[in-house]
Amino acid sequence: MRNPVIALLMLLVMGPAHALLDIEITSGVEGKMPIAIVPFKWNGSGAAPAVNITTIIRNDLYRTGLFRFTPEERFIERPHHGGEVNFRNWQVLGVESLVVGSLQPDGKGGYFVQFQLFDIYSKARVHQPGVPAYKIRQLAGHRLHVAPGKLRLAAHRISDIIYEKLTGRRGAFSQRIAYVTRITIPGKGPRYALRVADSDGHGPFTVHSASAPIMSPAWSPDGKRMAYVSFENGQAAIYVQDLSSGNRKLVSARPGINGAPAWSPDGRMLAVTLSFEGNPEIYLLDLASGALRRMTRNTAIDTEPAFSPDGRYLVFTSDRSGRPQVYRIPVSGGRARRLTFEGRYNASPAYSSDGKSIVMVHHDGTGFRIAVMELSTGQIKVLSKGRLDESPSWAPNDSMVIYAAEYRGRGVLHVVSADGRVSQRLRLQTGDVREPVWEPFRKP
Repeated sequence: MRNPVIALLMLLVMGPAHALLDIEITSGVEGKMPIAIVPFKWNGSGAAPAVNITTIIRNDLYRTGLFRFTPEERFIERPHHGGEVNFRNWQVLGVESLVVGSLQPDGKGGYFVQFQLFDIYSKARVHQPGVPAYKIRQLAGHRLHVAPGKLRLAAHRISDIIYEKLTGRRGAFSQRIAYVTRITIPGKGPRYALRVADSDGHGPFTVHSASAPIMSPAWSPDGKRMAYVSFENGQAAIYVQDLSSGNRKLVSARPGINGAPAWSPDGRMLAVTLSFEGNPEIYLLDLASGALRRMTRNTAIDTEPAFSPDGRYLVFTSDRSGRPQVYRIPVSGGRARRLTFEGRYNASPAYSSDGKSIVMVHHDGTGFRIAVMELSTGQIKVLSKGRLDESPSWAPNDSMVIYAAEYRGRGVLHVVSADGRVSQRLRLQTGDVREPVWEPFRKP
């Protein structure tokens, strides 16, 4: 595994602007929450759309590791709205939650999609004359008007609603991922691209491309900008780019290392690794004024900073103990405190949204794996099974982790549920993909 400085300077692997990420479930264990999703009915005169809403919703929920799905071949009925549901048929199957729905064209290239989510075993009291005193409780019911080309996004939003109603936590399937790709073009050499796609790898678009390496993408808290490192001018430089307009600004091109940008929760600062004063150290860069504040002072390599959700602390990687380990330092200033002691290598830390855990790269004695450590106890849980896993990033609701790995000599991405029960691989048909990062929930 690379040490922190090599990780800063390496040439990343990347892929073609038109390529999709192929999805493959690599491991899976049925969750504990029994659910059935009836295929949505197509109420149009022509052929049904190629985008299968039912499949997208099922795949979204499955990769959290929380749900157990009743196979379609066991369905006794196939209702499409609540009035068609015989709830005893689903109770017989052991189903606790039921999703039914339909879609139809709006005549303008878009669609109307409606769905309902029912709790099969919970009853709500009804105060209406002529209506039974109790009826099965509907947890959610929506009718969505979907613009042309937005059917996949609508499916992800339905998944978000279902997930939140059943778990009490906000769904994150509508949030996007960013990643870096590399492909070698015969006669022209490598081509690098920073790309953004849906959380399942569909609908990619290119943010920036170049013939020189791009690395360390980082979303702004409002999801509107991206910070990243580019070597396009022959040395590392940090840019901030507006995703809607494409406008970008050079924010650091000092001599030596300019790397590992991480946004403050308020979006006003970047924590960065710079070496213009001789040694790789952590600095805070004020984006409005350009002012720098040095955070670390050590003869070791300090890199890969990440803010705590409340903005009070930075975690970072340092080899000041002889090997890379994770440390924490107050943003207000003070001494750095070592957080990791288990394992000879711990690096690339990132806080969970509640600030109670960090995800990181951890050497467990057999390989470099993705692991989660509870900050209150120091307990570590290994989530991945590869030998060279790296660059972990939480889903914004902490339900999943995306990371980079190697598969048959190529760079791929993996998404693993937070409990390690379900894992899926995302890979390019040609080229390599690295440095994934999940879009945060947008802040006002």
